[in-house]
Amino acid sequence: MDSYNTNLASEFFVLSALHRLGLTANLTLGNKKSVDIVVVRERGRALTVDVKGLAGKTSWPVDRVGDGKAGHFIVFVGYGGKISDPRVPPEVYVVPSEMVAPFVYVAPGGRRVVPVGRLRKDGAAYRDAWHLLADA
Repeated sequence: MDSYNTNLASEFFVLSALHRLGLTANLTLGNKKSVDIVVVRERGRALTVDVKGLAGKTSWPVDRVGDGKAGHFIVFVGYGGKISDPRVPPEVYVVPSEMVAPFVYVAPGGRRVVPVGRLRKDGAAYRDAWHLLADA
């Protein structure tokens, strides 16, 4: 599966979860964007979500993730090499954008990534933390 399909599968997975929580969420359109989903809260207030999908088992690229801002979340969706099997649920971490920096590893060559192992070890509080979006 190519990265475009991985990202689409991940975005729709997150969109589905948000609607299951009773939230009003909309997918944004475009190829190079840092906001994939907008969650409408009360009038005039919205949350934004950047979805990072990973078909494999190693790291999510986060080159375009900035320092973070209130009301913006990064949702990491990992399929652990089993994206083609819809019976296997993805591993999901819901992280406020201002809390992502401690998980970032700068690889040789300057590529910024969030390793799966680092989120598993140090980010357990964010595993399936959908409540962070529901309560924001």
